[in-house]
Amino acid sequence: MLIRDAQIHELEVIRTQRVAAYSEHAQAISDEHWLALKKAISSEADVQAGVERIVAEIDGEIVGSVALFPPHSNAYEGLVDDIDYSEIRLLAVKPEARGKGVARALIDECIARTKAKKLDAIGLHTADFMESAITLYNRMGFERLPQYDFEPANDGVIVKAFRKKI
Repeated sequence: MLIRDAQIHELEVIRTQRVAAYSEHAQAISDEHWLALKKAISSEADVQAGVERIVAEIDGEIVGSVALFPPHSNAYEGLVDDIDYSEIRLLAVKPEARGKGVARALIDECIARTKAKKLDAIGLHTADFMESAITLYNRMGFERLPQYDFEPANDGVIVKAFRKKI
């Protein structure tokens, strides 16, 4: 598996792959929440200054991606107060590539890049309907940070904040 920076010309493929990866959750949430989530993962938030777009490649094919937002960036387009640590966002793994350590490799890369910048923490947000993601984050030592939770679609689904000291 090769972990590398995404190229600008790959953004459309990455965004399409994100929607496909997240679509498995559409049945677990309201239509309004799915539309809000789909809009967020398809947005151009990942082209803000300082955002690192990272992909995982197996046999020349992109099988996963993630965006690493710097501290004090607008990672959630105004939905979260200013945070002073890096933020993992838009983590997606192609369904056919799941179970191969792609998500963990992408998260490990985000942690390594955050450490290289001499930052002492990294965070992310997810919701309860993403059960396998929460299991992975807990296994990797991320802890809840409820003061940064938010409710994007006013439908009772809380997007929960997690942070890991590094």
